[in-house]
Amino acid sequence: MNSILEKHLRSIYPKHNFLQLAQKIETIFPQINTKERDYQQLWDETDILLISYADTINNPKEKPLKVLKRFLDSHLKNTATLLHILPFFPFSSDDGFAVTDYEEVRSELGDWNNITDLSKSYKLMADVVINHTSSNHSWFQQFCSGTTPGKNYYKTENPKTNLSMVVRPRSNDLLQLKKTKLGNKYLWCTFSPDQVDLDFSNPDVLIEFLQIFKKYINYGIRIFRLDAVGYIWKEVGTKCINLPQAHEIIKLVRLLTDSLEENIILVTETNVPSQENLEYFGNGNEAHIIYNFSLPPLILHALLTGESKWLRHWMMGMPPSSRNCTYLNFTASHDGIGLRPLEGILPQLEIESIVSTVQKFGGRLTFRKHFGKDIPYEINSTFYDALKGTTRGVDKLQSKRFIASQMIMIALAGIPAIYLNSFFSAKNDTYLANKTQNNRSINRSKWSIEELEATLNDRNSPESFVFKYLLHALNIKKKQSAFHPNATQFTLHLNPGLFGFWRQSIDQKQSLFAITNLTSECVDLQLGDLNLFSYAKWVELLTDCSVDRNFEYNMAPYQTIWITNRS
Repeated sequence: MNSILEKHLRSIYPKHNFLQLAQKIETIFPQINTKERDYQQLWDETDILLISYADTINNPKEKPLKVLKRFLDSHLKNTATLLHILPFFPFSSDDGFAVTDYEEVRSELGDWNNITDLSKSYKLMADVVINHTSSNHSWFQQFCSGTTPGKNYYKTENPKTNLSMVVRPRSNDLLQLKKTKLGNKYLWCTFSPDQVDLDFSNPDVLIEFLQIFKKYINYGIRIFRLDAVGYIWKEVGTKCINLPQAHEIIKLVRLLTDSLEENIILVTETNVPSQENLEYFGNGNEAHIIYNFSLPPLILHALLTGESKWLRHWMMGMPPSSRNCTYLNFTASHDGIGLRPLEGILPQLEIESIVSTVQKFGGRLTFRKHFGKDIPYEINSTFYDALKGTTRGVDKLQSKRFIASQMIMIALAGIPAIYLNSFFSAKNDTYLANKTQNNRSINRSKWSIEELEATLNDRNSPESFVFKYLLHALNIKKKQSAFHPNATQFTLHLNPGLFGFWRQSIDQKQSLFAITNLTSECVDLQLGDLNLFSYAKWVELLTDCSVDRNFEYNMAPYQTIWITNRS
């Protein structure tokens, strides 16, 4: 038995037969070793991730996965390198996150051949919805009928048990009553009554998911997003999130996937306070990539208030990622703008200010249960409409303000991730949210490919303006070694209405200063305040203009500049 494998198994399952478990695992991953990957082979400055549902773009004559590939190949193939297709499996609720069958592609979307085709053009990221299944999954049907293997796969609990310490991401009751052939059972349902929590204290559940990982790899998937992974281990009397066994399971998966010939990347989805999120890097032996969950609400706050203070303070305290890890930077995703990642970072009055402002712009609020009370969990809005104005009200600078948010995000240390709807300046889809009775649907619009392309081809549309500007910036970004995900980053101390940072390439040959005006007013930047060393020639990349280090730069409202010593 591999000694490191044994160590992980002993930590997770001290009362089980380690040899037997190891033998099962080694039939799935037969060559387990401890070789370390070279991080430069996993990502570089050219990498940009797109996030999309398989059916975000539609044509009635084609399967959505084909339509998606055709659109991406036509408009974004030279820009994006990575593609996260949100759950494309059969499901019963939550837009794919209540999976009924992990091994099939929803027939109305396409099939595994379409997934494999996409994997030839983009490095694919797929969700492993690991905490729970749909109540319609065959395992749960087996649980209800008392048959194997599913009868032992789910987490049950005595309803009289004191679970007040459990951290909740939702406001519904944690325990849900389910009728089975063996009588009534109370099951853990962390997210919704239709999403029933699996019991990872049964090692057979882990074995099932290791087989799922291997099958996905065979279909061309190379990046795995471990959905809600922090919740997978429960111990009564604890918060039941981020427990040591959850971390050990991630370490075990990392050990196994690192042993493969393919370069496999693990991404943990842990929407928790910043310090807890950072723990998922482990010692470079857990997630390769963690979401920068504090970034979206902090950028939102900075642009709504025109004040860099809190964003700057947070960034100064962010540790650089180690050589085989990095951050995933984003502003928008299929979910809302999380508020838990602001805990301990932004004062409560500031949080309440951005919440009320976005609600005035048409945004909504989702709650979670905390010691018996419902408290705000996330803001539900497109990021574009969340920036419809400032705390002073709506104005005419929405598109420029939104572009500023993206320019900050894509320049930061880490890999930039852009939600496809953000590329299209999506507005709040209140019709869809009302129809589904799900606040998150407000940011999950679907598009007709004909209407979308007509809009993007209309030079006078704000959607076209934003789309083309972002493509321009991203394609410049891809050519700058100072934008390598692991390149050095230092926060600049500038006028409070400005936010800026310095990036330096790993070989130290390129310096790049990324600065954004957070306000609706012109702001003067003294270039002498930057470390523009005198022997170099400096250029502003976005306008391709030379820069005199002794001059003053007048920054327009929400303008971003990238000043570098190398074009």
